[in-house]
Amino acid sequence: MSVNVDTEIARPGDDSYVDAAWELKERIRRTEDVLKQRKGFFTDAYRRSTVHLLVTRDDESEELMGFAAVRRDGYILFLAVAPEFRGEGVGKRLVGRVAEDHDSITCHARASNENALGFYEHLGFEVERHIQNYYEDGGDAYYLKLGGNGGLTDKISEFMRG
Repeated sequence: MSVNVDTEIARPGDDSYVDAAWELKERIRRTEDVLKQRKGFFTDAYRRSTVHLLVTRDDESEELMGFAAVRRDGYILFLAVAPEFRGEGVGKRLVGRVAEDHDSITCHARASNENALGFYEHLGFEVERHIQNYYEDGGDAYYLKLGGNGGLTDKISEFMRG
């Protein structure tokens, strides 16, 4: 049995995979206490975004490995990778897909989410600012940015090789 990894794109207005993305986000929320958005907010943002997805498929099933939901301005609303696929370059591939369409990429990351902050730092994102009480539950965030001064292409090429 062969397993294929396919890249899918859900354009704004397309809710393909929205249920699978919600389920993955919720699984991560339950185990890691991050990605705490409510379903209405999540599904609305998903439907308004371009969503890059990596999906494994075999003869009998398919599984969502991860997804990145991105606004038109390059802001990543959601980036989630299934725990069983972490460390395999899934997040890097998703950010790479986002970078193909944008001169700079920005996002917020929960200040207490050391895994996310380490991941973004590894890719070359820089902290632009710390925001207190950013999240609905009172949690702080960092606003992160990659690129913007003509360096994004070089940074993306560098981390895609690494």
